[in-house]
Amino acid sequence: MSDLICVILLGIIEGITEFLPISSTGHLLIAEKLGLGARSDLFNVGIQAGAILAVTLIYWKRLWQLLTRWQEPANRDYLAKLVVAFLITAVLGFVAVKLGFTLPETVTPVAWALVIGGLWMLGAEALAARQPERSAVTWRVAIWVGLAQMVAGIFPGTSRSAATIFAALLAGTSQRAAATEFAFLVGIPTMYAATGYELLKVVKDGGAAHEDWSALAVGFVVSAVVAFAAVKWLLGYIRGHRYTPFALYRIALGALLLLWLPAGG
Repeated sequence: MSDLICVILLGIIEGITEFLPISSTGHLLIAEKLGLGARSDLFNVGIQAGAILAVTLIYWKRLWQLLTRWQEPANRDYLAKLVVAFLITAVLGFVAVKLGFTLPETVTPVAWALVIGGLWMLGAEALAARQPERSAVTWRVAIWVGLAQMVAGIFPGTSRSAATIFAALLAGTSQRAAATEFAFLVGIPTMYAATGYELLKVVKDGGAAHEDWSALAVGFVVSAVVAFAAVKWLLGYIRGHRYTPFALYRIALGALLLLWLPAGG
């Protein structure tokens, strides 16, 4: 299989899985172990930024409203909560990096995270369904979403979108569409910041000359296009459906990986 095809496939996988609650980082690691080849951290974060660009385009009207009409109390309050959630993730993420937290290089912890996360999603959605439907985003929601992003960043397989969406649902924003929107909007500055950080690190370490920039560009574009379609579909799907099928998929995939992988694989 040519490297170009591998890059395109990785872009497709990232585009599909970044915002569906099934873990993009976990799926990329699995794909690399199954023969698509290991990639640099900048490549993996860069194609995630492609998916974030897709969400930026989908929510551009909402973002424009928030930025140009920030004087309005409701918009100013919502923006403040987005900023706080982002800062919680950024500060704790910086601490995690300084403490030496790194992503796992084996699939086994990802498989466990898929199973545990799937079971947690089933329980969380059942609890959320018992709450009165509320679309308001409270400060409690903002704090928990920021913490959830951090947890997802440390434990691949957790899924950033799953962690943040269900953190919002359980913390008080029990309407799926409102919880999903806040989770996705918080992800925009988070992933752009992560990409910028990795880029600066590569340049500082002198690795820019060794980075496959053409592969990164192809992966970025493919991820953006596929993510645009995936998110459009998801936003329509959740209007009348729960996230249960995604939880069951996670459990099934994680269980298959645990059965198939050798010990320590």
